Amino acid sequence: MSELPENPKLSKLFRLQWEEAQDNYVLLYPEGMVKLNTSAAEILKRCDGQRDIAAIVNDLETTFSATGLQADVEEFMRTAQERGWIR
Repeated sequence: MSELPENPKLSKLFRLQWEEAQDNYVLLYPEGMVKLNTSAAEILKRCDGQRDIAAIVNDLETTFSATGLQADVEEFMRTAQERGWIR
């Protein structure tokens, strides 16, 4: 299993944006589009290269009045890294 990036950032090959026609956030890339669920979009919005994973988790937990999100966020980050969405 590869190590997660210290301060994850969206890959330059992808663009995260709200797509009115989809009524959802999507990741756009040259070959197409990935429709994201709400959780994935909220995590990726915070992947700015400035925050580490702990800060992203803290922000999500504060914003959504939740606790215990660390494992879920890390699991999503691994998937996003495998798919080349973050670096």
